[in-house]
Amino acid sequence: MQALESRVRRGPDFDRNAAAYAGLIDTLRQRHGHILGGGGEKLRLRHRDRGKIPVRERIDHLVDPLSPFLELSPLAAWELYVNEVPAAGIVTGIGVVAGLPCMVIANDATVKGGSFFAETVKKHLRAQEIAFENKLPCLYLVDCGGAFLPEQDRVFPDRDHFGGTFFQQCRMSGAGLPQISAVFGACTAGGAYIPALSDEVIMVRGTGRIHLGGPPIVKAAINEVVDGETLGGAEMHSQVSGVSDYLANSEIEALAKMRDIVAAINWPAPPPRAQRPIRPPLHDPAELGGIVGTDLKRPFDVHEVIARVVDGSEFQEFKPAYGAMLVCGFAWIHGEPVGILANNGVLFSEAAVKGAHFIELCDQRRTPLVFLQNITGFMVGTEAERGGIAKHSAKLVYAVSNTRVPRYTVIIGGSYGAGNYGMCGRGFQPRFLFSWPNARIATMSADVAATVVTDLRRASLTRGVANEAEIARVDQQTRTQFEEQSTPYYATARLWDDGIIEPGQTRDVLGLCLALASREAELPGYRPVYRM
Repeated sequence: MQALESRVRRGPDFDRNAAAYAGLIDTLRQRHGHILGGGGEKLRLRHRDRGKIPVRERIDHLVDPLSPFLELSPLAAWELYVNEVPAAGIVTGIGVVAGLPCMVIANDATVKGGSFFAETVKKHLRAQEIAFENKLPCLYLVDCGGAFLPEQDRVFPDRDHFGGTFFQQCRMSGAGLPQISAVFGACTAGGAYIPALSDEVIMVRGTGRIHLGGPPIVKAAINEVVDGETLGGAEMHSQVSGVSDYLANSEIEALAKMRDIVAAINWPAPPPRAQRPIRPPLHDPAELGGIVGTDLKRPFDVHEVIARVVDGSEFQEFKPAYGAMLVCGFAWIHGEPVGILANNGVLFSEAAVKGAHFIELCDQRRTPLVFLQNITGFMVGTEAERGGIAKHSAKLVYAVSNTRVPRYTVIIGGSYGAGNYGMCGRGFQPRFLFSWPNARIATMSADVAATVVTDLRRASLTRGVANEAEIARVDQQTRTQFEEQSTPYYATARLWDDGIIEPGQTRDVLGLCLALASREAELPGYRPVYRM
């Protein structure tokens, strides 16, 4: 494969871009630092006074030493609920435990007692979806107060609400994916079903509890007065009810037992495959900020991005002289083969047809697809419509929808309109979707939206003269709305992606995700575990 040459030359423009992008990265790091505090210092101290370990420290004790942990959607619920529900009260991510990649789903009891908000449910379900698709065991670190009652109408009754997490858990167990729980705190109502539906359960003496209804509910329902330990403590469930399989004297012991359980899983070995030696790019990924910048109106050559993500900067481009606004080609990332589709501008008919053709090639060759989105959409106008842009863009959308290979998406710039769909946006269910700090996602840009809305307002006026003050107000209101609702933080707070990552991390994050797919093996003959 031929290595891509870089035409980047450092100078005033590059330095300005790099400095502006460094500001975006500083903001991202500050916000990541904020959510590490959980529910705040006071609640963290109370948590420790009860002999409990903060949630991310639990994960550190669980995963193999010095192994990577890919945390998903750490900024979920950012700036929602007056920013009092950091990370949506739950930490999810992929880590290596006893040599086996696992999905970890861990409640943060310092955030509203580990209760479930709408975003908590969505994040939990998304983690289970990733585990299901990538054939990962699920490890639940349970410290959950059930649904947050003031939000019950957004948490309890609907298809993708709290009950969906139990449905997914049962389905994964039925598919042979181990479901293992360690209970660290009081798990009430819906929180009790997470361990109850698990294949194996560990409970911590003195702090771990499981009860469908806590002492106040029991008193209200049947007028029985009982303390929490008698009702659903770890000793009772381990010695009397049998809900728990193992009794641990401390959280460290419980986490060690969970590691032992994972180590004893007779997990199928990944199928053998040829993997190339891993080679770093020839060009420095740290330059990506200076190349891309923060102004989405300023174009950049996406070849420069590819050259800083793929092994050896080697890229075999497909049909380079045709439909050049969509760059397609074959490469390797961390030794894994990939087909890359990346935007170099608006998508014309030629680019859409080329993309569909390339996707079919990758599907035939079982090569995973990576989409690098920086797209204003498909071309519009009389000439484009007469040239069949609707049918040709539909070909790309159809190919994206029906390919059988794993798909991964990174939004590296704008993601607008149907271009989001053609480039495998969230609605097309890529295995993972990440955003860069400069990303924007919306039906259209703020400028275009303001023009459309003000033109419609003028056209709707029945009186002779438009009220320009009113038009200006509508223009400003529309711009403000679209600018606010298209930021990557607005998107990640609502789990429209799996997290915001720094451009320099893209290669390693994609490498980890690709490695999960390469380990997949069929699980014939596995049966669900029934806790009868």
